Amino acid sequence: MRILDFLNDKAVSANLTAGDKKGVIVELIKLLMSDSGAKDRESMVKALLERESLGSTGIGQSIAIPHAKSDKVRKMIGAIGISKKGIDFDALDGEPVFIFFLLLAPMDSAGPHLKALARISRLLRNKYFRDSLKNASDEKTLLKIIKQEDEARD
Repeated sequence: MRILDFLNDKAVSANLTAGDKKGVIVELIKLLMSDSGAKDRESMVKALLERESLGSTGIGQSIAIPHAKSDKVRKMIGAIGISKKGIDFDALDGEPVFIFFLLLAPMDSAGPHLKALARISRLLRNKYFRDSLKNASDEKTLLKIIKQEDEARD
């Protein structure tokens, strides 16, 4: 599974403007809804915040992977956003988060959901990849970096 299999290429931001956890989730959901056919923003935000209440998806090393299952999506969809200033996301290492991969999956998709989380985590272990994402100047560059890493790590 590649990131580009579920990442909506319109749900990409190289410069998130939100300043807190809920704001980032809302901003990424708005990007997703613009082109994915996903409906009911409020229920998706609620599902993601409920998942966050179980434990932060800020995994450390400047990364957060907010994710949830929702009956409002028919297939797995994802978004990516970069915060240039960093956001307190209650990350495991206590550091600000700069890279956000948001993932929403249908209620019955345990396998693909877990594979997507594993793929994102595996790729983001690479410091050069993380730094490249953080330094991307625009959305086109961000997608190009992801595509290159996806293909290189197949």
